[in-house]
Amino acid sequence: MIDHKKIETNATLLLVLSFLVVTVGGIVEIAPLFYLENTIEKVDGMRPYTPLELAGRNIYVREGCYVCHSQMVRPMRDEVERYGHYSLAAESIYDHPFQWGSKRTGPDLARVGGRYSDEWQVQHLVNPRSVVPASIMPRYSHLATTDLKADDIADHLKANAVLGVPYSAEMIDSARADLLAQANTDADAEGLQARYPKAQLRDWDGDPGRLTEMDAIVAYLQMLGTLVDFTSYEPLAEANLR
Repeated sequence: MIDHKKIETNATLLLVLSFLVVTVGGIVEIAPLFYLENTIEKVDGMRPYTPLELAGRNIYVREGCYVCHSQMVRPMRDEVERYGHYSLAAESIYDHPFQWGSKRTGPDLARVGGRYSDEWQVQHLVNPRSVVPASIMPRYSHLATTDLKADDIADHLKANAVLGVPYSAEMIDSARADLLAQANTDADAEGLQARYPKAQLRDWDGDPGRLTEMDAIVAYLQMLGTLVDFTSYEPLAEANLR
């Protein structure tokens, strides 16, 4: 018989035993994931962020957008009907850190790419209530007047590469040029689109004479949820049943 009174009245013993229980439980739950081939199933279409999208994601994180907006559509009927196909683990494979979020003050953004025009996204960030009267989102008009810092983008790709994102040496060497090309409709984007399939190329903020943080964050938002072709996607679990 376990003497619960002795354990519960001895803080040190209780702490040690609690730590052991949590450790064993954690190992039992986490360790098998390292040996399962389908922990994160590979999905066609997924690729690392372009330099401009990565810069936009960095701004998204810096401004704390994740505090009010999640990026994880749960497999529930009401969520799927509102936002689209439920989120796949592979869609966050290149996120460091991931942007799943823990609450929603605003809508989920996992599938926001292409749902609204660039002009709408810009106006929403400049003055949210001009397009959504009931919005309590603060203004981010400074993004439209702040030049995007592009000189260190290669370092951001290198840091992500250390974390396992498959940025090649060519991608890193071309990072600044690719960033500039994605926001310039007159640029030669053949190399960019070869390195990053489905990369969208255009002026994002409505001011082609200037590269701003607004360009970057709109490019990031317009990419979310657009890489995977769900019309041809077949879950691994269903495929294995055949």
